[in-house]
Amino acid sequence: MWLDMVTRDLVRLALAEDLGRGDLTTEAVIPADAMARASVWIKEPSRVCGTDVAAWVFHEVDPTLRVTVACGDGIDLDGPQIVMRVEGAARAILGAERTALNFLSRLTGIATAARDAVREIEGTKARILDTRKTTPGWRALEKYAVRVGGAWNHRFALDDMVLIKDNHIAIAGGVGEAVSRAKARAGFAHKIEVEVESLDQLEEAMAAGADMVLLDNMDLEIMREAVRRTRGRVPLEASGNMRPGRLRAVAETGIDFISMSYITMRAQAVDVGLDIDVELA
Repeated sequence: MWLDMVTRDLVRLALAEDLGRGDLTTEAVIPADAMARASVWIKEPSRVCGTDVAAWVFHEVDPTLRVTVACGDGIDLDGPQIVMRVEGAARAILGAERTALNFLSRLTGIATAARDAVREIEGTKARILDTRKTTPGWRALEKYAVRVGGAWNHRFALDDMVLIKDNHIAIAGGVGEAVSRAKARAGFAHKIEVEVESLDQLEEAMAAGADMVLLDNMDLEIMREAVRRTRGRVPLEASGNMRPGRLRAVAETGIDFISMSYITMRAQAVDVGLDIDVELA
């Protein structure tokens, strides 16, 4: 099980949020000894993600529930399909239902968006990266979904690498000064990336010894010129307003990476559902 403790705590928090002091409807309608078998469906074309998390939700509510994964993470669906089956206490299945489906729906949506972005730039050297624009508390899960979709993770948190952005530059007094301070503090153990907004800043970043340069909100012509000027000396990342339909043109400038918050912040959750197949004796 790849779930870390942070994710397990998130599952427990989500269940506490949904169950509260108990499922009033289920407890009123369903006998305590009722047993059932249920199917979990993904109802539209997508890349499956989140089956392990959904299974954890069911087991957190009742460890005796039997969960079978029919279509695991990373599988592409052409249409409606059963991805999981759950068997056991009917009350537990119904109590876990919405929380399990919420995780599955959200993570499958992100994996599908990431997959579609990767497909858009097939045949180029560029790679799709995510960003730190994630749902608070969900970062480990959402970045996992990005990987399931075939894209790549940028830094996970602020302590992963040095990424000098516009506000750092404004306070430091310039690109060169910011990079120099970072190199003195970080040493050789951490790569230093710097965000630039012009070709002049690009030249300054390279002269200062940046390991990687992020081109922020540049048009295609300027990106192509940046690729020409660097001649592969430093990797270039394009960022800002990256969305489906534009990615191919950006990749064809010769850029190395395209980072986009779209795949985590604007991905469309997929339609999922749980149906009780049969009440067991």
